[in-house]
Amino acid sequence: MFRIITLVAIGMALPGCDDESYTTIDPLMETEESRAPDEQSSAGDSAAADTASFVRFLALGDSYTIGEGVPSGERWPVQLAGRLRELNIPVDQPQIIARTGWTTENLLFALKNSPPDPDYQIVSLLIGVNNQYQGRSITEYEQQFGQLLDSAVFYAGMDKDRVIVLSIPDYGVTPFGQSGDPERIKNEIDAFNLVNKTITGERNILYFNITEISRQAAGDPSLLAPDQLHPSGKMYSLWIDLMIARVAEILSK
Repeated sequence: MFRIITLVAIGMALPGCDDESYTTIDPLMETEESRAPDEQSSAGDSAAADTASFVRFLALGDSYTIGEGVPSGERWPVQLAGRLRELNIPVDQPQIIARTGWTTENLLFALKNSPPDPDYQIVSLLIGVNNQYQGRSITEYEQQFGQLLDSAVFYAGMDKDRVIVLSIPDYGVTPFGQSGDPERIKNEIDAFNLVNKTITGERNILYFNITEISRQAAGDPSLLAPDQLHPSGKMYSLWIDLMIARVAEILSK
């Protein structure tokens, strides 16, 4: 039996995004409190046993992780969990920790104040677009991304083989990016991605370059959400195509 998990939503701190919004996803399952008193004890024992058999997935990130502008079922962590279930890997509802506008500093602060349990079977990290957008330094990003990656390994029970990192998408190809300086955005995104890729490689952690997929939106508007800034569910599904085999392999060990 699933338990209710609260997910905190996030979007990039760009014009047109509500940086105060949150989203909550609850599995469509009954809770312990909703049962009759004489059903709660035995049902609770069964739920505990069922929950223990599920793969726990923690996703850390920003607007791309929460899927700003798309239905909850189209968010990439939710799509990934669904595709894994199709492969008979029992993944629980993903827990997403994020908020609109968060930089690496914001995510570090949130995790310090409300740290997750260190017992997830898969932990993902995708963060940095707001560092770039806000003009924050590469040096700061390098230090804080390293700290976040160390935290991700801790949440995965100190098993770095169960951590995955995604590169930062290039929003310079979107209508919003095109209205500014898309070449500068591209170059800065590449510089930030060089940092996160290097740090991830030094720790021998699995890295997925989804940036090139994000750039396909330049010639395919269907890869963008209705806000014309964030990825659509279709683009997120392309990310999953890239990741699914390796993530399934990790979880099958």
